[in-house]
Amino acid sequence: MSNLLYNNSNIYLFVAVFMLFCGIAGLLYRRTLIGMLVSMELIMNGAGLNIVAINRFIVPENPYGLAFTLIIMGIAAAESAIALSIIIIIAKRYQHIEGGDMKELKY
Repeated sequence: MSNLLYNNSNIYLFVAVFMLFCGIAGLLYRRTLIGMLVSMELIMNGAGLNIVAINRFIVPENPYGLAFTLIIMGIAAAESAIALSIIIIIAKRYQHIEGGDMKELKY
């Protein structure tokens, strides 16, 4: 049973596409900035899972897909840290983190 799941590329691709669509739906329907940030992380992790699955099943001898996924994970971590710091500043200044109420971020 576990060998069937391990060697089936369709499962990995399905999970990656599911994560991508959940992330897109989250970006469209979530109102808070934290929800939007989590949705962006889902999109980036779905893309990373897709790249790793394609690398493993199409070109297993080439590690470029794994290296590229590690770069994506690093970028996602940096993006999360910066976005969380911005969200904390917004929460302190406006006392809420609703994304729709933010008309301008100049002040």
